Amino acid sequence: MNTQLKEALERAPQFDDVRSNGVDVERLGGLTNLVYRVTYNDTPYVVRIPGEGTEEYIDRSVEAHNARQAAAAGVSAPVLYFDESDGLMVCTYLEGCRTMSPEAFRDENDATERAGRALKRMHASGRVFRFRFELFAMIDEYLGVLQQLECSLPEGYHDVVAEAQAVREALAANPQPLAPCHNDPLCENFLDNGKRIYVVDWEYSGMNEPLWDVADLAVEAGLSEEQDIILLEAYTNGNYRAADLGRMRIYKAMCDLLWTLWGLIQYANDNPADDFWAYSTERFERCKALMAQPEFHTYLRDVRLDN
Repeated sequence: MNTQLKEALERAPQFDDVRSNGVDVERLGGLTNLVYRVTYNDTPYVVRIPGEGTEEYIDRSVEAHNARQAAAAGVSAPVLYFDESDGLMVCTYLEGCRTMSPEAFRDENDATERAGRALKRMHASGRVFRFRFELFAMIDEYLGVLQQLECSLPEGYHDVVAEAQAVREALAANPQPLAPCHNDPLCENFLDNGKRIYVVDWEYSGMNEPLWDVADLAVEAGLSEEQDIILLEAYTNGNYRAADLGRMRIYKAMCDLLWTLWGLIQYANDNPADDFWAYSTERFERCKALMAQPEFHTYLRDVRLDN
């Protein structure tokens, strides 16, 4: 057990005598944070130590509130300890679950359907999250962070943001009611026990238009257009409209537009977890390709004219 984890465990009441009693430690996934499965007194826990630099763009008091609301809705793991000063968190370990991956979602339509139903449970729960996840405000915020970090943008980024004004106008013409959203549904944030899927890691959560989550999962999983429909049908119980599909496809492009900047922040902060320059440029190219499709104008029209 490294010194950083040992000091973290000594702060949490679940590990009140960790120095005299042994623990079993297993490193779990995570792009920006350190996440461990810690077994203590025969009880497994998940311990999350926030990554360096995350305080620049994550409000830990918001995350604490929202994570507890998600657990209360039966969608996420119960939160046992949360230090809002720095984001150290201890959660119940969900037994019998596997961590999902893009390959698993692409290969298993049943899992994709379970994920759609899990997102719907959260969105329809009636819970109220703190923070309003607003796409264009967050783009501006991330651009400000990158300016401070003196990080270059991919060529043409500001031009694409200007083109996205048409997206902003279409979404504003017919806004969806806001719902408690995850907003960062990486495949690895979905835990599947074969009957039900749970969703973890609520760092970016807030009130948002719910189809953002559906679209973002489709992007992260690399779903085909046919699999997009499978996910959307599960989410809507087979009752989706042209405007729902249009909104989903529009948000797929906007997810990549936003997370391009997130990746650049990781790159500028020398995060060693991945090649974040390649991550960002790949997302930006995919965003441009989606917006260049002839169908994109149809999606904008369907959203704008939705009644």
